[in-house]
Amino acid sequence: MEITCDQIREKLTQKLGAVHVDVEDTSSNRCAASFKVLVVSTEFEGKPLLQRHRLVNMCLAEELKEIHAFEQKTLTPEQWEKQKSQ
Repeated sequence: MEITCDQIREKLTQKLGAVHVDVEDTSSNRCAASFKVLVVSTEFEGKPLLQRHRLVNMCLAEELKEIHAFEQKTLTPEQWEKQKSQ
């Protein structure tokens, strides 16, 4: 099963109610083996980083079986707005 950026984006948006999702295929040959994501969701409010990452990992459990490298950044909408203004 080849995984696409759109599949990851759609799943994170639906399952985590994400208000913003960036997905980048960081594989050297764009073979869908390595991804970098930024997820902005109210689901992350009041949760430590490890718990946020676990939420993302659970959401993408099937896809992560096929992915070799996965980098994620998880922010609340407030953190996202603050970061954008810097």
